[in-house]
Amino acid sequence: MLRVSYYSESENGLNKGGLLDPLASSDGSASSGLDKSERRGKARMIGLVAVILAVVSGVVSFVVLMGLTSIEPTDDVIKIATVINGSLMVLLALVISWEASSIFLARQKGRAGARLHIRVMGLFALVAAAPTIIVAIFASITLDRGLDQWFSSRTQAIINSSQTVANAYTKEHARVLRNELLGIGRALNEAEPYFLLSEDRFRAIFAQQTRLRGIPAAFVVSADGKEMMASPSRLDQPLPNMPSPELLEQAHSQPVLIALGDSNLVAGIVRLDEFSDAYLFVVRVIDPVVSNFLRMTTENVQEYQAFFDSRSNIQAAFAILYIGAGLIILLSTTWFAIGFANTLVAPIRRLISAAERVRNGDLFVRLPVEAGSPDFSNLNTSFNAMTTELRLQRDELILARDAIDARRRFTEAMLQGVSAGVVGVDATGQISLANQSVQSLLGVSEQDLLGEELKDVFPELSGLVEEAQDHMGVRKDDHVAVVRDGIEHTLRVRVTSERSEEEAHSYVVTLDDVTDLVSAQRSAAWADVARRIAHEIKNPLTPIQLSAERLRRRYGKKIDPDDRKVFDQCVSTIVRQVGDIGRMVDEFSSFARMPKPVFEPGDLSEVIKQSVFLVEVANHEISFDTDIPETMPGYFDHRLLAQAMANIVKNASEAIAGREDRADIAGHVHVWASEDADCYCVRVIDNGIGFPANNRQRLLEPYMTTREKGSGLGLAIVRKILQEHGGSILLRDAIEVSDFESGACIEIRIPKESVEQADALQNGSDDEHNSGLILSTIPEGSEPKIQETEGE
Repeated sequence: MLRVSYYSESENGLNKGGLLDPLASSDGSASSGLDKSERRGKARMIGLVAVILAVVSGVVSFVVLMGLTSIEPTDDVIKIATVINGSLMVLLALVISWEASSIFLARQKGRAGARLHIRVMGLFALVAAAPTIIVAIFASITLDRGLDQWFSSRTQAIINSSQTVANAYTKEHARVLRNELLGIGRALNEAEPYFLLSEDRFRAIFAQQTRLRGIPAAFVVSADGKEMMASPSRLDQPLPNMPSPELLEQAHSQPVLIALGDSNLVAGIVRLDEFSDAYLFVVRVIDPVVSNFLRMTTENVQEYQAFFDSRSNIQAAFAILYIGAGLIILLSTTWFAIGFANTLVAPIRRLISAAERVRNGDLFVRLPVEAGSPDFSNLNTSFNAMTTELRLQRDELILARDAIDARRRFTEAMLQGVSAGVVGVDATGQISLANQSVQSLLGVSEQDLLGEELKDVFPELSGLVEEAQDHMGVRKDDHVAVVRDGIEHTLRVRVTSERSEEEAHSYVVTLDDVTDLVSAQRSAAWADVARRIAHEIKNPLTPIQLSAERLRRRYGKKIDPDDRKVFDQCVSTIVRQVGDIGRMVDEFSSFARMPKPVFEPGDLSEVIKQSVFLVEVANHEISFDTDIPETMPGYFDHRLLAQAMANIVKNASEAIAGREDRADIAGHVHVWASEDADCYCVRVIDNGIGFPANNRQRLLEPYMTTREKGSGLGLAIVRKILQEHGGSILLRDAIEVSDFESGACIEIRIPKESVEQADALQNGSDDEHNSGLILSTIPEGSEPKIQETEGE
């Protein structure tokens, strides 16, 4: 009966009503699923706050470091920004790690959709990281190329050239100043006498020299830096301070040129050799524009050199700034990627879990239909419809399977119960079915037959099957003789093809073993022939014999003595041949009118010993030995079994006598017997000429013989005797059961049951004796006879 209502299931995410719950835990606990959901919600909230703070902090830090605010980017400010940004990034990394660890833990536990979840998360993280990495690469290349252009050799050459020009200008100005300083110094040294005698004269010379040389201010100072005399000043700015004694000491041996602070004044100092510790200190004005350019050139060169020396620091600062911004962007996008992956994978995970439940046979699982996601809602609706349809179809298939299985069991029981062999052959000629009868006939198991080619197992049937394949739908019926283990079986073969519209058909081959039926029909026919022959021949035999004896008595004395010998020989021949014909007629009569055996308790061992002794007495040149139990009690007809055993042993001795090519080898007959739970087994083994390789079982039929003088009734009578006792006879080769290199073995089996049990067994299992059961009787009141058997 189909279940209509939903059921509650928490395992693998099923909630009430059979719906899959994405928040349910893997162990099926609803409370655990709610706890995990709450923790996941808190983690998402913390992550969102961390993302917002990290982005804001990164933007503020960038603006401050770029100097776009009133906050000076000092070392302390940079350290504070680094700590804040680093802390936020660590917090965001911890939140992402918690999310990722839960996903990887779900994968280790084999949860549905965990692999897909990781792939989607990795894909989004890669999509977020790739642009950041690419921009970082291009930014690094751009920065490096920009710095290369800034600090290129050409730029350095320009900077150095400007510095060289400034230095050259300064040197040239210094050279002119030095020359003028030395010229004024020489003039003052020459006017030294006037310095003491006429100070005005000296002052005039001093003023004249400064005016001629364009010196706006000049001074004669003492060694301690005090002014001794000054020329008229033409400076438009305050006079400079006098040089220090240390500076004057440097000019003791050579002139010294100095720049006076940040002003546009330059000065020179030279020692006046003609004076006692006096120095000339002159001041000259440089053009303010030129002076400003020179100062700017020097400052620019120094600044450029400072930048050049701190190039690696600039690159490191940029790298740190970009790495921080990149990490913030990467972690933020990764966090959003995880959230998007969770949203995307959750319905897919539910679908995978539901599919897994369906694979395990649960067709009552259903997915929730959410209005917020039309695509997944349509998918879940289709899935629910599919599971409903599968559930209905499964129930129908189960009913159909049960019906087919019941029919199959009935068919198999029927095939195993029938006596006929049934072989199923597919369109390729391979065996697909073989019942117990076929297995018994071939002596192999069903596993060894299945999949084998029919033409390899039954080559005798290949022609009939090919003919059936050429005439589809036509039933073929024929008799085929097959030989298995040296035994010829006559099989009635019917080949039937299945009815279908396909070009390739399977076939059913039915095998009925009619060997015993054919043999029984032949025996019945020969028995009728024997009865008619015996009747027709026996009637004239007595008059012929009486007439011959009367001729001998009446005319024997009247015949001439010379012809008497010939007369007696002819009459004796007639009487003897009539006797032989009479004995043959008796054999025909015995075969045709063999009575039912009388079952009585007896010892089969004594019967065997007496039969062997009877033949051994007449064949002293043959060695006879027996290996039989002391007693073999059972129910049987003593006379009939004695006749059968005597015929078998006599047949063995005659087979030894017929060895023309091996007459030098001693004849040997070995009689062996054993017993099991149901019957006795007796083997008579000789080293005679043996049985023919083909159609040896036909020797058990009447009038089948391989000897010229044999009647062909010996083994047929033995077979009838054993058949009446419910036994069997089998013709084998001696090499199979003994050490003889050649010869024959006749194996008989006699059941131990009483006559009633033997009759019941015989009547109920005629179809099961496919090895050829034989029975024989002799007329009541007659003595056991040794019949001629020509089986060998």
